[in-house]
Amino acid sequence: MKEKKIKGMDYFGLGLYAFGGLGMEVLYAYLLEPLLYGGPMQEWSPAQTIMHWILTCVTWGIFAAVLIRQSAVKYNFPLTDRGTKITLVRAGACIIFIVAAFWLDYVSWGGCKVYLEYAGKGLVLFVFQYIYYAFETMLFLLIVVFGQKACEVWFHKENFPFGGVICGLTWGLAHMFTKDILTGILGLLLGVALGSVYLIVNRDLRKAYIVMFLMFVL
Repeated sequence: MKEKKIKGMDYFGLGLYAFGGLGMEVLYAYLLEPLLYGGPMQEWSPAQTIMHWILTCVTWGIFAAVLIRQSAVKYNFPLTDRGTKITLVRAGACIIFIVAAFWLDYVSWGGCKVYLEYAGKGLVLFVFQYIYYAFETMLFLLIVVFGQKACEVWFHKENFPFGGVICGLTWGLAHMFTKDILTGILGLLLGVALGSVYLIVNRDLRKAYIVMFLMFVL
């Protein structure tokens, strides 16, 4: 039998599944959990907030594991292979992206985001929220990876951050509806920056994850 040709839409579909995984939190936070907890998330107790994060992280972890396996087994696109070593110039570019993301957060938060979140939430909530960020980072990284691969198949061009644009237009702009317009615009810009980082680290999932996580949380 003739082997089915893998198309760009196959990879794009995986990216949409990753975005759908992120969207599960909306289902939990605005439909399911308010019924269970008797009120909107603004009124939840610390314990209820932690339970929300745990449920969301478990869901995101399942989505990430399934998509990574599907990518390798069904589409022969393994994501766990280590990429080539990056040069000092590329490492420096990653540091610049991290510093720029830190500065933007510093300006928008009116101070160091990490410290302000710790001071506002306390140790226990702070720890669980950053575990939540760690899982969230993996899914928007997968949006970047699969979006990039899909566009490379479609356009036969490998040096443009297509995946970052797609990440910005999905995960980034979604914040425009769940938070505000400025957050959505910043999310779009952050998505493009994340896509650029993925290319800078030679498509190494581990390196990209570390840099993206630091950009996202600092």
